[in-house]
Amino acid sequence: MHIQGQSAFVLHARAWRETSFIIEVLTRDYGRLALVARGMTGAKKHNQRAALQPMQFVRLDYQLKGEMASMQQVETLDVAPRLQGDYLLSTFYIHELLLKLLPRQDAAQDVFELYQNTRSRLAGKESLAWTLRRFERDLLQAIGVGFAFDVAHDGQACDPAARYRIDIEHGPVRDSRHSASSVSGAALIALANDQQPVNEQLQELRGALRGLIKEQLGNVELKSWGLMSELARVGKNT
Repeated sequence: MHIQGQSAFVLHARAWRETSFIIEVLTRDYGRLALVARGMTGAKKHNQRAALQPMQFVRLDYQLKGEMASMQQVETLDVAPRLQGDYLLSTFYIHELLLKLLPRQDAAQDVFELYQNTRSRLAGKESLAWTLRRFERDLLQAIGVGFAFDVAHDGQACDPAARYRIDIEHGPVRDSRHSASSVSGAALIALANDQQPVNEQLQELRGALRGLIKEQLGNVELKSWGLMSELARVGKNT
């Protein structure tokens, strides 16, 4: 199948054999896709190599054969955001989530739009913690794990003063023991209403959403989580 003019975001690129690359992209109409870009060395291919950097928004022509596609042409549609520090590291995390949780060649236009919006928020230096929580929430919903975060498993609206644990199948379950992994009803209500909560509640949501993501990943451990933890540890000691 020959596809022309497909919009896509580059998620990952790695060298393959002597002159080629394998590129993972998120396309508008065909979901996540792996492409082989052949003959990419040499000065004449500089512009194409530059177009295949992570976060780059591109237009692709490719020939799809089975699980892999052969790239025929690529052109940039804009300039990728120039991020630094934690904002740059967050893109590693976002891309890793997409690569681990999205099956290949499964149309996901809502995820494409989610990535596009998240990329814009990162470029605009919006609150990083809130940007990531919104991304995690919407990605979980897109892959079929979403539920009403402000409604408890018994159908009652969450009490902002109460504590809840998040059950992968039933959503928020009231936690009278106030366990360390619980999250406040106020934080869940803010998440459901897309209203940025205070920093303490953002930390609670980080743990709750990470728990849901771990359920989806199974035994897979994200490299970005380990890197983030190590950088946080180093930061405390410097």
